Amino acid sequence: MIGDGTVPGAVLLLAAAPVGRGRLVDAASALPALAAVRPEVLTGTAAAGVVELVDPADPQVVLVRLRSAAAAPGPLLVLLIGQLTLDRRQQLPHLALARTTAATARYTALPWHWLSAELQFRPPGTTTVLADLTADQAAWERLPPLSALAVAGAELYGAVSPPPGRRAPAEPLYSRAVAGLLRSATGRPSPAELHDLAVARAGLAAEARLLTPLTTGPADAYPGLPVLPSGTAPPPPSPGRPAPPAPAVAGSPHPAAPPASAPGTGGPAAPAPARSPVPPARPAPATPPASRPPAPAVSTASASAAPEDPHPAILAAAREGRHGEAAAMAAAWEQHALRHHGPDSAEAVHWLEVRADLARLAGDFGRSCELWLSAASARLGAGEPEDGRDLVAAVDRAHHCWEQLGDGDTARRLVSRLATLRHRVPGPRPGAVEALERRIETLGAVGAN
Repeated sequence: MIGDGTVPGAVLLLAAAPVGRGRLVDAASALPALAAVRPEVLTGTAAAGVVELVDPADPQVVLVRLRSAAAAPGPLLVLLIGQLTLDRRQQLPHLALARTTAATARYTALPWHWLSAELQFRPPGTTTVLADLTADQAAWERLPPLSALAVAGAELYGAVSPPPGRRAPAEPLYSRAVAGLLRSATGRPSPAELHDLAVARAGLAAEARLLTPLTTGPADAYPGLPVLPSGTAPPPPSPGRPAPPAPAVAGSPHPAAPPASAPGTGGPAAPAPARSPVPPARPAPATPPASRPPAPAVSTASASAAPEDPHPAILAAAREGRHGEAAAMAAAWEQHALRHHGPDSAEAVHWLEVRADLARLAGDFGRSCELWLSAASARLGAGEPEDGRDLVAAVDRAHHCWEQLGDGDTARRLVSRLATLRHRVPGPRPGAVEALERRIETLGAVGAN
């Protein structure tokens, strides 16, 4: 982690595993050794605060603590000790909590992608995640490429061990090795050095998979949610023609939906002046349900007030696991941008990119890659230079998501489009094209078997 030592650091220590027969690792047994390490040694700062969560039962409680830790201004170390599982519906990785079972993982475990959602906006180089994970049998058999566990905004190190072959829970060997090294170190090693030393000391199972940051191509630093480019806000209402009020659901705490066509004008309504329009809570039905009366319109005076930025509401829905609602909000605003600005506009491309990133947060890397490829093609079609920042970022993100797909049919279906764009837009990072070509050769070898 990078820090000048003057800003206090923060440590979030989470040790969790299901209670009862489902417990595969004695996560809490590493806590005494870690507690003996001075907090400032953990973060490399003159002072540090430590928050411990031991066998929490509610993922929302963990989310609150994670969000608070992510807001810390100084270096942040997140230590995760526990059990890796997959939810049955989407097969997404989760960190099992006290009440987690195989059937309830989606609701009682911590979704792994929440880490990226909370940490991706932290300053580069200030965040390290150390993970000591034991996979349950189903997760071990279906373990995704370890790059799929990458945490946006953080350097991830650690190990994923197979389920223990005996009745007794496994021991968190990696965490204990980390604690021993930090207690005896004369100077704080870098996260990479600490990881290498811990792996050498821990005596992990031969099958254990090691977690290290990716160093080739675009996957080492996935940018966060796209930001609406400056200067692309919708135009203010024409003089003498006030913007019609946006519909709002009575009693709803959510922002209003995008403005529809103005009645009696025969054309689309010009939204109120703003950097970007306010998002809907969910797509507004063309005809309100019979059980709900038509929503009252807000007054013209309130419509003329500066509306909220839509991105926080959309991202909040994604962070809370309401991925369908978040995607629907972004899609509604994309349609609004298409109607008001056209398919080649910066606004339309922006909302396409937001949808791409929301798909990634939901764990749908195939859909995310496809949307990022479409966004990159749109930027090229609009005449953006091949070394332009936004175009390079779009191709990098598409490449990153494609890397998470493993050797499946979706990866093969998208590889031709990605290769065309990657060779045309190699980006400034060395090794991106070479990394793609190596994966293509692997796909060919797998397909031939």
